[in-house]
Amino acid sequence: MYKNPLAFSILRNQNSILRNRSFGSMDFIATILFLALVISSAKALDPCGSQPDDSDLLVIPIYGKCSPFNPPKPDSWFNTVMNMASKDPARVKYLSSLLAQKTTAVPIASGQQVLNIGNYVVRVKIGTPGQLMFMVLDTSNDVAWVPCSGCTRCSATTFSPNTSSTYGSLDCGLPQCAQVHGLSCPATGSAACSFNQSYGGDSSFSANLVRDSLGLANDIVPDFAFGCINAISGGSVPPQGLLGLGRGPMSLISQSGALYSGVFSYCLPSFKSYYFSGSLKLGPVGQPKNIRTTPLLKSPHRPSLYYVNLTGISVGRVQVPIAPEYLAFNPNTGAGTIIDSGTVVTRFVQPIYKAIRDEFVKHVKGPFTTIGVFDTCFDATAEAEAPLITLHFEGLSMTLPMENSFLHTSAGSRACLAIAPVPNNVNAAMNVIANLQQQNHRILFDVINSRLGIAREACN
Repeated sequence: MYKNPLAFSILRNQNSILRNRSFGSMDFIATILFLALVISSAKALDPCGSQPDDSDLLVIPIYGKCSPFNPPKPDSWFNTVMNMASKDPARVKYLSSLLAQKTTAVPIASGQQVLNIGNYVVRVKIGTPGQLMFMVLDTSNDVAWVPCSGCTRCSATTFSPNTSSTYGSLDCGLPQCAQVHGLSCPATGSAACSFNQSYGGDSSFSANLVRDSLGLANDIVPDFAFGCINAISGGSVPPQGLLGLGRGPMSLISQSGALYSGVFSYCLPSFKSYYFSGSLKLGPVGQPKNIRTTPLLKSPHRPSLYYVNLTGISVGRVQVPIAPEYLAFNPNTGAGTIIDSGTVVTRFVQPIYKAIRDEFVKHVKGPFTTIGVFDTCFDATAEAEAPLITLHFEGLSMTLPMENSFLHTSAGSRACLAIAPVPNNVNAAMNVIANLQQQNHRILFDVINSRLGIAREACN
């Protein structure tokens, strides 16, 4: 019953005292109070238990102890990050092509596959009674989706519509159906609202748009529309689904309406925090009061994404020279800078990255080597002299702490600057502020008032 072995041992000893010792009423009361304290402590010490504020959702790193996917405990967090970052090029390419999503066939192959389950998941319940699912947190997607019973090439954990009393299908004539990409509806007549989508750059799935109750901590979002997946192809579709927190009409933030008033924030724990989780706060209640903000920008070219106005970058005390066109937000082309929860390592277009690197190497003793996606790796003994990176946004600056700036090899002998250039095969001039640089910060999204807040916070 108790996951904390120390608490269990104390409880067992107290039970023995209760059975074998005669004592007065004051002793009895004191013992009962002690037992209550131990039980409370056991719950508090359980890293996978509820947060003290039960209105928050736990944000769970996929390689953490609380992950439902039972990954092995990483022997090296550097290798773990390298493995996750290796999928970034496909992610960035996917983000740059969101506008071009069209109906695509979903080939179904035989056999098993290993799924890329994303970086962070949250616990939700779908249906009545609620069925527990661990869905990937994604700020750059709108439509939520989960694998449903009978799905081809899905994981063993699926949502069962037949056991939910509040489940309902949506047909092609409803306005929600017109909001999804890859719509597959007949020109005339009624039919189930079916759609095909790509995800992660190398995967796709087919689904029907349905509705059911969505349980988020203590809240219920009734008649929440989401995709009920019936087949997948490729290796990037999260096995228990995805919770879209983008800014489109089908996202959780849009569908929840007045319940959350277009406001949410998250605090992502470090990938090194094996025993801890972060938090997702939904709605204006409990959000930080004194937090510096920058305007949220919106592109009709990529309406789901959260754009911000990046005005400059400093390396140490030096603001590096960057031509304005590489920083400028262009609503017509989608160029600019976005905040994304699904990319691991922050990516800059080549001219910006080169300017940062050229200034950085002036302050750190070489030689410099390339390890994986990082081409600015150096002897770890020189890290003390390495300058910090500051991102300047309109209205605020974000100086990246050491743990958000550098990665160390498993042997600890090399340190790498933890940013990278946008892959060469991505045409869009889009910079991505990724989750490694966001860790241990409270990132506040106020969609209604078009502002984004950033503040340091220990997320663990």
